[in-house]
Amino acid sequence: MWIVPAEPTGPPIDADPKSGSGAEMKFVLAGFAGSGKTTLFNAMTGLEVPVGYGGEVRVGTVRVPDPRVDYLSRVHSPRKTTWATISLRDVPGEYGASSRVLSSSALAQIRDQEAMCLVLRDFVNPALDAPPDPLGDLRSFHDECVLDDLGIVERRLDRARKERADGREIDAFETMVKALEDGRALRLVPTTELDRRFLRGYGLLTDMPLLAAVNVDEAQVSEPLAPELCRAIGEMGGAGMVLSARVEAEVAALDEEDQAEFLEDMGLAEPTLARFIRAAYELMDLISFLTVGPDEVRAWTIRRGTVARTAAGRVHSDMERGFIRAEIIPYELFAEYGSEQAVKEVGRMRVEGKDYIVADGDIMHVRFNV
Repeated sequence: MWIVPAEPTGPPIDADPKSGSGAEMKFVLAGFAGSGKTTLFNAMTGLEVPVGYGGEVRVGTVRVPDPRVDYLSRVHSPRKTTWATISLRDVPGEYGASSRVLSSSALAQIRDQEAMCLVLRDFVNPALDAPPDPLGDLRSFHDECVLDDLGIVERRLDRARKERADGREIDAFETMVKALEDGRALRLVPTTELDRRFLRGYGLLTDMPLLAAVNVDEAQVSEPLAPELCRAIGEMGGAGMVLSARVEAEVAALDEEDQAEFLEDMGLAEPTLARFIRAAYELMDLISFLTVGPDEVRAWTIRRGTVARTAAGRVHSDMERGFIRAEIIPYELFAEYGSEQAVKEVGRMRVEGKDYIVADGDIMHVRFNV
């Protein structure tokens, strides 16, 4: 189960204009020590990094399953098939002497990502004296992020006033200060009130998309989120889901044919990774368009509402700069007729201009000239 905020937030998905390869969506796993996030990280990435407190940031990549890419790869037999991916970062958690804390360095590492998954402990951990308190952990983490953002925003506002910066920038930072002083996450401030152009480059934590993952015991894994957690996550503009990192570790260790039976016994329809990816895509309002050919079949991640010219820039900056038109075949239409040529013969391929809004599953061929 998950809940999703009404207005997606966060930075745009960037592309590398030199290599032409779209950057991975970068998701950070955050949380206090003992939350089980490293166990979850290992289960989802297939890595075996040490479980424990402290240490380095761990990085892993997970593939976004897409049966459309599978089918197109079978049809075209390309030299290379590339699925969309999510890059996961596991930031070490820490506990202070008497309260839940994350160090300033940990918060800085979270800032470098596009979205965060906060893992909340709701199971008994023998290594910790404190009983599980996911709601308390959620609120403590939120408070830390608010205070950290407030310090950054206040410093920039003071400097902007001294430098007599653009009045629109000052207005934006004054709006942010007011929201943060009220304990309100910036992701809740609508774009009609806050010009987010002035947020770029600051990595403000409370403006990042937030997915709260409540890590429970095996016996609770099929249960929904507690109502009080649902309310609190919603009040912070986040999305929420229930999972069990221990169960996921067991699933990951099984052969593929045994996984479905194990999940059914646990009362689960699919593994956490699939639910996590779907929740992440909904949280950030992401879709995929597709490119096909003898060299490569590939899925490209963009935000819903992206126009064709900007989407072309995900493939290569030259395509965006010299964009002429996009030839579009919806995936469902391709699957119905079985080939591009067959779609063209019945006159169903569309030719669209630079302002066409790309739809999920569009197979796009860009005509350009530079």
